[in-house]
Amino acid sequence: MSANYEVKGGVAVITLNNPPVNGLGHATRSGIFDGLKKAVANKKVKAVVITGAGKAFSGGADIKEFNSPKISAEPTLHTILAAIEDADKPVIAAVHSVAMGGGLELALGCHYRVAAPGAQIALPEVKLGLLPGAGGTQRLPRVVGVETALNMIVSGNPVMSEKLAGTKLFDQLIDGELMTGAIAFADKVAAARPLPRVRDIKVDYPNHEAFFQFARNTVGAIAKNFPAPLKCTDCVAAAASMKFEDGLKAERENFLALEQTTESKALRHFFFGERAASKISDVPEDTPRRPIKSAAIIGAGTMGGGIAMNFANAGIPVTVLEMKQEALDKGLATVRKNYENTMKKGRLTQQKFDERMGLIKGTLAYDDIKDADIVIEAVFEEMEVKEKVFKKLDQVMKPGAILASNTSTLDLDKIAAFTQRPQDVIGTHFFSPANVMKLLEIVRGEKTAKDVLATTMALSKKIRKTGVVSGVCDVFIGNRLVEQ
Repeated sequence: MSANYEVKGGVAVITLNNPPVNGLGHATRSGIFDGLKKAVANKKVKAVVITGAGKAFSGGADIKEFNSPKISAEPTLHTILAAIEDADKPVIAAVHSVAMGGGLELALGCHYRVAAPGAQIALPEVKLGLLPGAGGTQRLPRVVGVETALNMIVSGNPVMSEKLAGTKLFDQLIDGELMTGAIAFADKVAAARPLPRVRDIKVDYPNHEAFFQFARNTVGAIAKNFPAPLKCTDCVAAAASMKFEDGLKAERENFLALEQTTESKALRHFFFGERAASKISDVPEDTPRRPIKSAAIIGAGTMGGGIAMNFANAGIPVTVLEMKQEALDKGLATVRKNYENTMKKGRLTQQKFDERMGLIKGTLAYDDIKDADIVIEAVFEEMEVKEKVFKKLDQVMKPGAILASNTSTLDLDKIAAFTQRPQDVIGTHFFSPANVMKLLEIVRGEKTAKDVLATTMALSKKIRKTGVVSGVCDVFIGNRLVEQ
């Protein structure tokens, strides 16, 4: 079983235990269902708490079971939610860290919900061309309101639990140890009757027809050729205009229809492709990483400035090196202008602007970057220029620093040979504009150390890039696709 069961006093605790995010695979669902049956049958149990082990309450469906019979095997999430709602003892979800997709739908099916601050709450199915398939479009509007629910479901973006405090989603935000607080809450509501069900909450939204027509026009303009956002809108509209069971039926019909669309199939293929690309057959996931607490960029041009922004965005101090003050000033001014434009669009606060600019420093001296954990050269795409830079880096950089090249076409093994530490050399080919484009080609040289490769892959996630490993070959991957 991927769910543990224990009784603490008069409270049964069911703990999802399916690392890394407690995906709701068949074994986990079975563990929850069996735990519920035990709790209901045990006369000493007065209440039930459902929580998640490790770093998540639940991230939703178990991706390992996608496209397999297990995804729809009984007990399904629908079956579990029905069992929770029918239970004659209060069931409390103790949410922490992450409650997304089916994980949030599981919590919504419980009679009560408590949460730790900082938990990320989301229904991200739209990003796979789908919509929530276990009552999410019907229950979420009933607890957070129509507009907030619509924004969350159509965008798929997470919202912190603190921002949802005061809504009916959470009965209590617990600042201290979550399980201690959850059990105390369970003791308090153990005798409460009748047990509240989200499905029984009435959606009261005047003029909902006019609102949803406006919403469809807005969502349609943004979503363009993607059908899922509009279907999500239709389902939230159903929550505002239909009985719960009818809305649930409409949700199911729309989910099944979207599942067969070309767009959803393509997005799911992309989803699995990204995850496959993150795995390297001969580099185990537990390979030690080198700490990356500071970075340096050689070159303040368009590419160098964009790369520097990625590090600042991730909270990593970065120093940009140029040979002439004029070029350095111009590069840093461009970075500032980029951030100012983002701030004007309302996507960056003044505080964040100040923080990020404060993390980017400029210098004309190699000595100022010698202690950086990683240095990325972004100079002219000429081997002679790369040679001068890497020979200098080999002289000044501290032992263990990662020496990376932003080359898009040159032989990384030749570049590595300019140093006495080829094991520390790797390719990090960003695409322009580097602060926007998600793809990051990570070029593995013949002598690149496994921990350097593992560290760079982990770093790509931290700076919100999709890292794809390439060998040393003609123009690597992206440019080769363009040339076909």
